[in-house]
Formats: sequence, structure tokens, C-alpha cells
Amino acid sequence: MSAVATDLLERAHQHRGELLGYCYRFLGSPSEAEDAVQETLARAWQKADQFRGDAALRTWLYTVAVRVCADMSRAPQRRALPMDLAGAGTVGDGRPDLGTPLPAEAWVWPLPDDRLLAADADPAAVVAHRDTVRLAFLAALQHLPARQRAVLILRDVLAFSAAETAAVLTISVDAVTSALARARATMRTRAGEPSTRPTDAVERETLERYVEAFEAYDVDRLVGLLAAEASFSMPPLTFWLQGAEEIERWWRGPGDVCRDSRILTGRLNGRPAVGCYHANGEVWEPFAVHLLEVDADGAITDLTHFLDAEVFESLGMPAQILA
Repeated sequence: MSAVATDLLERAHQHRGELLGYCYRFLGSPSEAEDAVQETLARAWQKADQFRGDAALRTWLYTVAVRVCADMSRAPQRRALPMDLAGAGTVGDGRPDLGTPLPAEAWVWPLPDDRLLAADADPAAVVAHRDTVRLAFLAALQHLPARQRAVLILRDVLAFSAAETAAVLTISVDAVTSALARARATMRTRAGEPSTRPTDAVERETLERYVEAFEAYDVDRLVGLLAAEASFSMPPLTFWLQGAEEIERWWRGPGDVCRDSRILTGRLNGRPAVGCYHANGEVWEPFAVHLLEVDADGAITDLTHFLDAEVFESLGMPAQILA
């Protein structure tokens, strides 16, 4: 490796976290985002001798990342959430048809906060992160054509100027402005408005109350934490529920399998999360990671249970808990 390539690669790695944020939002998958960043850095290294410094390194790296992500996003099926694929279900007699799990590539998957944000991140960056990694926001992004998706992330998430965005995409500033307007219109329709953000103290209190109620499996207390129109889903299943009354029926019926769970806490996508472990003999094993969306009043507006051991692993949670 030449001295030029070595120096450029070292400088490029300083942008790794930011690149991961771009790739994750574009692709909706932590594993694919990691692959995209690796490919971006590999291509940057391969072309290091072509970099003359006439463009900022950050701009040049994003020129590469945009192309990598566009290439990776050409799969015929876009990633989604259960509510994008089917209408709300009902618990009925307590034996609802949950359907067949869809493959991993069908879903938007979560990412731990510490993979995207440095421990000393600026408070403004933390707020921006929370608003742009909502699951509904990520799923809505998947409906945008590649250029609109890139423009929206660069302009509205990463705060690139119109000129910088045009340089990254090798298009005109007018084309950037037009693409951004169309992308924003689609996002308003698909992503909706985020709930009013709770203070950190309110969010912590709701999380503590949820953990206490779930470990005790006190359904009355759990229901008391829900907003009236809360939603509940369980990727990779398309089955989902709408409304506190329907979720209560689930908890008093099929959800009773979670009685006597052990709970660990973490953070995913700017939100509180809990790892739920079920007993298996003398140990507790991973069952589901719950991601909580909390509003300003401390009510839970959305519960997503990820039934995938990789989410536990990404949070650094153990493969089992000993008695």
C-alpha cells in the first residue's frame, strides 16, 4: 500500500460512523450497512492515488458510498414493517393466525445507538439521530427512488448543502432541489409525523415502569402504559395489532408465554429497548427485543418485538442468563 493510500485510508476511517449512518438509513439493514461501509472504504483505498484533494475527502467518500448503496438496493423487494404489508390483526379467541415468518431481507432491522453515535456526541446530533432513525422513517425511505433517497439523507439528515449534494451525486443544484421536494412530499405521506419527543427523564421513567410491569407480568400495569391507539408488531411476522384493548387481549392470551421473563435494557434507534429472556431449564435464553416508542406524556405509542437473536447480539446482550 502506498503512503498516499495509507494516509487516505486512515483519514477515511474517521468518517466511518457517519458513513454507517448514511448506509443504514439508505438500506434499512445493519448488516448490509456494514458491508456497504466496508465496500466504500475498499473502493476508496483502491482509488486513493486518483484523489487529488480538489474535493473534500468527506464529499469524495460519499460519492463512493452513494454508488455502493444504490448498487446494493436493487433487490426487487423493499424492506418494510408489518404495518406496511398487512392490515391490523385481531386476537379473537386467543389463537390468532400469525402467518409464516418472512425472510430477514424483507424487514427493516434496528441498530444500537452506540454503533452510530459517539459517547460524547453533541446533544443536537443526538436529537437529529432520534428523529431520523425511527422505524417508520426508515421504512418510508425504502419507497423513494435511489436518487431521492440519497438527496433526502444528505440534505435533511447529514446537513449537506445543495451544492455539496450536487457534487456528491454529480447532478445540478436544480436537480437536487427538485429531488428533495419530491422526496419530502413522499415522506410526509408515508412516514407521518413523529410523536412529540419525551424528555430523557420521562423516557427513563416509562422504561423503568415497563420493565417492572413486564417482569411481574402485571397486565393491568402494562396496559396503563399504552397510548389508546398504540401499535404492536413482531418482525419477522406480518401479524400486528392496533389499539390498547387489542394489545391487552394479546397479553392476557398468547402473550402469557412471557410470564416469568428476565429483562435486560439497551437502546436501539434512539429509543429504549429491552431484551426479554425466557426460561429453559436452569438458564434464560433470548426470546425478543422490545423497542419502545414513547410520547411526551410517557405513553408507549408503538411496541416492536424483534424475534431475532441477532438483535440481542448487536446490543451486546448475552446468549443466555444463568439462574
